[in-house]
Amino acid sequence: MARVFLIEDDEQTATEIVTDLALRGFAIERAADGLAGLERAAHETWDVLVVDRMLPGLDGLSIIEALRNQQNRTPALVLSALGGIDDRVRGLRSGGDDYVTKPFALAELAARVEALLRRPVDSRETILRVGPLELDLVERKASRGTRVLDLLPREFKLLEYLVRREGQIVTRAMLLQDVWNYRFVPQTNLIDVHLGRLRRKVDLPLEPPLITNVRGVGYTLNAPP
Repeated sequence: MARVFLIEDDEQTATEIVTDLALRGFAIERAADGLAGLERAAHETWDVLVVDRMLPGLDGLSIIEALRNQQNRTPALVLSALGGIDDRVRGLRSGGDDYVTKPFALAELAARVEALLRRPVDSRETILRVGPLELDLVERKASRGTRVLDLLPREFKLLEYLVRREGQIVTRAMLLQDVWNYRFVPQTNLIDVHLGRLRRKVDLPLEPPLITNVRGVGYTLNAPP
């Protein structure tokens, strides 16, 4: 059972999150202020941290920065009423792995916690590279060599998912579950449509292809030989 630690001072929000995640099978505990939250986050073992940004005693971003300085790599999701691009960028640069703006749907929060649990343990890179392909996870920008890729948010997420699994075959079911957060595999060509658009942006006609269709199975991303 995954252990989630919530640091949230608002009683109503905390109660809703604790109740929902507990019903979904998580072992969840909570601290109501920043100093107590940092103490427990630093000295106990957790699978995911859910940290409110504005807290009494010590703010959420300072908690995450302190943990990262201690080489604590527990995935951290930031909750905040501040939803501007600069706010989200600061949250990620402080060491957060995800950023959710209030108000939010409990189902989305749970899905994001589950996504963090599926990440490789060492997922703190802010720049990912495969051959000529480069992804900036903070600025949400992608490029192939000197060519900037004009990607939609979903396309960037798809590409990041493939890059993190370089050389692996990624099935359509994996993409539906991990990128779209579907709990089932519907009969749809959704994946093929989106991957087709992504491949046309990543692999131009005269360039060695990076994304390959594995017939009847899914897709794989590899650096050119």
